Amino acid sequence: MVEEMRLIGERLRGLREACDTSAEDIAQDLGVSVETYLGWEENGEDVPISAIYHIARRFGVEFTEVLTGTAAKLDTYQVVRCGEGREVDRYPGYYYEDLAWRFSNKIMQPLLVVLDPSDEPAKLVDHGGQEFNYVIEGCVIVTWGDKEFKLNCGDSIYFNPAIPHGQRCGGDVPAKFVTIIAE
Repeated sequence: MVEEMRLIGERLRGLREACDTSAEDIAQDLGVSVETYLGWEENGEDVPISAIYHIARRFGVEFTEVLTGTAAKLDTYQVVRCGEGREVDRYPGYYYEDLAWRFSNKIMQPLLVVLDPSDEPAKLVDHGGQEFNYVIEGCVIVTWGDKEFKLNCGDSIYFNPAIPHGQRCGGDVPAKFVTIIAE
């Protein structure tokens, strides 16, 4: 039990650091002293469930991820529009550490994809794991099951790719996006 509590503390610290947030900021948000909050990170003891829930919501992770370290199976999707959500390391949208929290498994090397307006729409494919796409130039249309999402520069989407999906250029100029697949 003590080890499980310590791991909760480690996950709280890892999440806070991955999102580049100070302990002071979190403590103020929760209405506790910095010493109290840092104690929770240190050993995980006596962390109120309400604090864990608040922190999970603040950083956009599942409550169960903070408690167990295991991401809930992603069977839906999330679109993050430019200017919404957290700022990131390397590509705006998510930190790689944040992706690790989301995926909780092996993350493949990021792949840069360039789509030309004259390209035929991609055939719908499916595969295991989870997929994250982040648009860095132009406009990309992501088809996911029976839904279509128009993503402009700075927008991102992550989803369960076991549902047939594909991407195509959504404008008159070439589009570029980064895709990361976790299997």
